[in-house]
Amino acid sequence: MFFNEQRPEVQNKILWTLKAIEELERVPESYLKHLEGTDGLYEVRVKHGTDIFRIFCFFDRGKLIVLANGFQKKSQKTPGNEISKALKIKLAYEKEEKQ
Repeated sequence: MFFNEQRPEVQNKILWTLKAIEELERVPESYLKHLEGTDGLYEVRVKHGTDIFRIFCFFDRGKLIVLANGFQKKSQKTPGNEISKALKIKLAYEKEEKQ
């Protein structure tokens, strides 16, 4: 999906960023940032050259990062429809986990 649609060098940068998040004891906001006004939704922040990408994610039981959806950022403001999509994925995941 989103990942597979990216150029190989962007895929490599996404993987590098996810590995950094996994391994660093203190993750800088330049890699992972909580979205204000949401209940536990974060964005993985990837920059490759002048291209900026965001991948929404959330934590499961404080450990496992669940990746929701991603997009290429083309403006300063994060599109509301992308946030809504990520929140729907998060709610569906949490509902499934409770069963």
